[in-house]
This record gives sequence, structure tokens and C-alpha cells, in this order.
Amino acid sequence: MSARWQGDELVKIAEADDLHIAPFRDDGNSYGTPTWIWSVAVDGELFVRAYNGQDSRWHQAALRQKAGRITAAGMTKDVVFAPVDGPLNDRIDEAYRRKYGRNPYLGSMISARARSATVKISLRRGATISKGSKLLG
Repeated sequence: MSARWQGDELVKIAEADDLHIAPFRDDGNSYGTPTWIWSVAVDGELFVRAYNGQDSRWHQAALRQKAGRITAAGMTKDVVFAPVDGPLNDRIDEAYRRKYGRNPYLGSMISARARSATVKISLRRGATISKGSKLLG
């Protein structure tokens, strides 16, 4: 179950450029090692990409477990993850270009490989996690 970002939380997260993502481990109770990742906001939603594509361990865990936690802009949030595909990726590319246009690694973040590993991050509300299970809600 997901919820909308409140107030200016999303703006703060998108501007801070310090997002660390930690999907649940396979036990469904503990979080994986937080990984720093570039994030962008598009139409009031938060998106991240794995620069090395679907081979990324955090990406695989995010899609398998469907939930975890992010830390950014001095906030820690329980979140859910969903894959993104299709034309929205063009708008996400543009957001990456605007935010990271001068970074030499931008090409990696808008490559076909990274696009294939685009994840939407939404706030998690009212979720129950039990040992060894997927997100229940």
C-alpha cells in the first residue's frame, strides 16, 4: 500500500542528492546495505535507476521484496518499489539531464541499461512485514 509524498518532502529529497536506498533482505525483516543512488522527481513521484541495469543487487532486491527504506535530506522513509517501463522513461531521462547535466556519469544513467532498471519509489503506509514473506498490505 502506498501513499503520496507529503508537503515539500519530495522537493527536499530531489534537491538533496543524498538518497540512500535499502531494500529488505530476503528474510523480509532486515534491510540491505544502503546504496547511494541518483534520484529524480517527475510529476510528484520519485524515481531511481541502477546505472548497471538489472544486474544491480539493490535493484533485484527492490523488485523481489517490493519494499524497504530510503534515507535522504535528513529523513528516513519506509517505501515500496515498483518497476517503470515505457514512455515515462523519456521524461525521467529529461529529469536526469536537468539535475545531473554536468556530471560525467550522466550517460550511464540515461543508457538503455539503466532505463531497464528504473524504479518508482512511493511511501509505504499500513504495511505489515513478516519474516520470510513478501510485503503484505
